Amino acid sequence: MTDTTQTLPPSTAENIAELTLEEKASLTSGGSFWTTKAVERVGIPAIMLTDGPHGLRKQAGSADHLGLAESVPATCFPPAVGLGASWDAELAERVGEALGVESAIENVAVLLGPGINIKRSPLCGRNFEYLSEDPIVSGVLGAGLVRGIQSKGVGASLKHFAANNQENDRMRASSDVDERPLREIYLRGFQRAVQDAQPWTVMCSYNRINGVYASEDPWLLTRVLRDEWGFEGLVVSDWGAVNERVPSLAAGMDLEMPTSNGHTDAQLVAAVRDGSLDESVLDGAAGRVLDLVRKSQAGAGSITGPLDADAHHALAREAAGRGIVLLKNDGDLLPLSPAASVAVIGAFAEKPRYQGAGSSKINPTRLDNALDEISGYAGHDNTFFAQGYTVSPRDTADANELRAAAVELAGSKDVAVLFLGLPEAAESEGYDREHIDLPADQLALLDAVLAANPNTVVVLSNGGVVALPFADRVPAILEAWLLGQAGGGATADVLYGAVNPSAKLTETIPLRLQDTPSFLDFGGMDGHVRYGEGLFVGYRWYDARDIEVAYPFGHGLSYTTFAYGDAAASVDANGDIDVCLTVTNTGTRDGREVVQVYTSLADSTVRRPVRELKAFASVALAAGQSREIVLTVRREDLAYWHVAAQRWVVEGGSYLVEVAASSRDLRSSASVTVEGDAVSLPLTRESSLGEVFAHPVAGPIVQAALTQMMSTMDGAASIMPEGVDMMRMMNSFPIGRIGMMAGEDFSPEMIDQLLAMANAPQS
Repeated sequence: MTDTTQTLPPSTAENIAELTLEEKASLTSGGSFWTTKAVERVGIPAIMLTDGPHGLRKQAGSADHLGLAESVPATCFPPAVGLGASWDAELAERVGEALGVESAIENVAVLLGPGINIKRSPLCGRNFEYLSEDPIVSGVLGAGLVRGIQSKGVGASLKHFAANNQENDRMRASSDVDERPLREIYLRGFQRAVQDAQPWTVMCSYNRINGVYASEDPWLLTRVLRDEWGFEGLVVSDWGAVNERVPSLAAGMDLEMPTSNGHTDAQLVAAVRDGSLDESVLDGAAGRVLDLVRKSQAGAGSITGPLDADAHHALAREAAGRGIVLLKNDGDLLPLSPAASVAVIGAFAEKPRYQGAGSSKINPTRLDNALDEISGYAGHDNTFFAQGYTVSPRDTADANELRAAAVELAGSKDVAVLFLGLPEAAESEGYDREHIDLPADQLALLDAVLAANPNTVVVLSNGGVVALPFADRVPAILEAWLLGQAGGGATADVLYGAVNPSAKLTETIPLRLQDTPSFLDFGGMDGHVRYGEGLFVGYRWYDARDIEVAYPFGHGLSYTTFAYGDAAASVDANGDIDVCLTVTNTGTRDGREVVQVYTSLADSTVRRPVRELKAFASVALAAGQSREIVLTVRREDLAYWHVAAQRWVVEGGSYLVEVAASSRDLRSSASVTVEGDAVSLPLTRESSLGEVFAHPVAGPIVQAALTQMMSTMDGAASIMPEGVDMMRMMNSFPIGRIGMMAGEDFSPEMIDQLLAMANAPQS
């Protein structure tokens, strides 16, 4: 275990030495629901941590972590599902800065976010809080948010660490995942954000990982997070995630939240006194709490109110507009003309669903709705509304009458804009979705409206992807997600072309739930969730199996068009791959294109996806403008986790680098030779002959001996069926058991001598 005392700054170590055992223990758990404990005797103040991640949820009265009680007004920025679709780390950083400002004004020391867990299944009830099904997207955008928040002297809390990909049985369930996918998919985004942005805190999740609670896992919290990644901050528990406090502290879990009313503090004191917990471990955790307090106090009071609510609302509107994905636009139905009469249909147009339920629920400073904003473009005399359906059980309106009125209105106007989506109760923290279908009454309304007016635009409001059985019949579809308090205005901006859509999907939209990678395993049973799809999460699964999808990962259209020049790829002095190409806006509108880089290695010795995203850039281009861009694929992102060697390994070879507009819209490619990492594993009696053959010392010796043995065996050639490759047949045979075939030619003593020679240090 890491000697945490040795890592403490001298000033912190001095402060720790001034504290009693009881005071040190008290620092490592909450003083209330949202604050740490003060130690007034030595002038250590309490600090506040509070929910985010897409806005400040500072509760003014009673406290809870399910979004039930009211909180102070704050800007509700687009949740991660919308912000992630921008593929823009700079925009994420600007939103993070605004979150930091609002937190600082309210004297909040740590904002609990961002959430960067992988969207393993569209059924996860909390997907609206997460960025992507891909770890590079999650890590890059998550790092941007962390940098922005912390630039204002407020700590971020990267969450939920780790493999927390469902809400069902979330307090106990074990995510049973093999080491390669755990490292390459579920931890890689966290690693990127930690190493690029150093969040002040990382929040450990509720679940178990391969049977061990995240809060009690020294492999996760100490070996990986601190020793391998170099994390310098504090590990805080999710609220109520601590199972046993003493093992948690020993594992590297520093701060238990919320308060235990002193019960677990007493357990720590008792453990130190009876010798079952080394006091230096407690010193390390208390020291990291002290460091967090110091950092939060360093800039306290430097940002004061009042909040510029108008400026933050404008940023929220910009971010929301950048998160709307234009899935389809047949016949250039969009953007709409302000002169066209428009039938706005659907309850969500008037009463928007703009955020998810649970601990991230923000009390917005204001709230736009799309109906009013559309009227601002088309004029009140040219905008007409019909509710169309109900979304609240308290709404007792007759469904048939609502539908009939909507259809009549749609048939009498130039265009119908139909808002469809999921009711709030369908997706929330605390439970998962049961399906990915839109409500049946909404689908029936769509059929009727489309029959009355073929010029129908569908606008979706949802926190997780939904099935789109109408995609081939509707001319224009906007995936508008949950977009925060300014989403109504942003939707109108995109509909009327004031904003040219540039967002792209950070998760695949499947045709059916049954096609999804985790369909047979999601939810689990008996407290275990098997991650049977392994590495093949999201687009990796659909591409490997060549499964048709509704819309692929990375897809998104624009009101302009883009051309990609020929790509060139080269390895730079750091071992990274620089990918150069020219991108041209070939249309008549200014726009922005998200350029994506995927890599693959055809002759890999390990199982790999067909292609994997490794770099991306959001490129703004004026109409007719060309720009040469360089995207860098980091060498470490080419690495796979070598289970036997227990380290990251870059496999050498000729990599195919594909530049794309989506995972299935490949525009240009280049090949580049990458030098691999040397891997030398010790040979044992269990090593296969294939592994022995590949060894530089033992291989030639064994191969020559076997060849000689086969040539001298009487009748060997005559008994082997024609065309059989004997050496290949023996590849998987353990070297330690070859004696049963080769007799004295490979005695146990000879094998041991061979292994010793192979494993000896080479001069």
